[in-house]
Amino acid sequence: MFIKLEKASANTAFPLDDVLNAIKWNQQSLIPVITQQFDTGDVLMMAWMNREALQESLSSLQACYWSRSRKKLWRKGETSGCTQQIIEMRLDCDGDALLLLVNQLGAACHTGRSSCFYNAVRGDQVVVLSNPNIIMPNY
Repeated sequence: MFIKLEKASANTAFPLDDVLNAIKWNQQSLIPVITQQFDTGDVLMMAWMNREALQESLSSLQACYWSRSRKKLWRKGETSGCTQQIIEMRLDCDGDALLLLVNQLGAACHTGRSSCFYNAVRGDQVVVLSNPNIIMPNY
């Protein structure tokens, strides 16, 4: 399926179920997901989805992930109120990674920061780039 997508011209459409059935899940039946703020391009977080989380995300247009630590669906914002409204979902060229373009409401990171990527490697140090901007429950 992804070979067909690679060779397709712009605006060629394929049935969603055919493409979803061709996703290359890892050994734990998960796919990595990078989440970006749709209007700024800021990378907010990286998480994982299984097929159920993917289907729920598509049907609700609210980000739902698979929590590897809790071993259950993780509906972003169900405890914190910091939700991610899905604007667009994209698959990479070979079907083994997803990109979510979202409207983030509140903090994306469990630390209360707008992004999980707030630690910058600068030479032989790691520099924290931002302060937590809200208190997150359950942490």
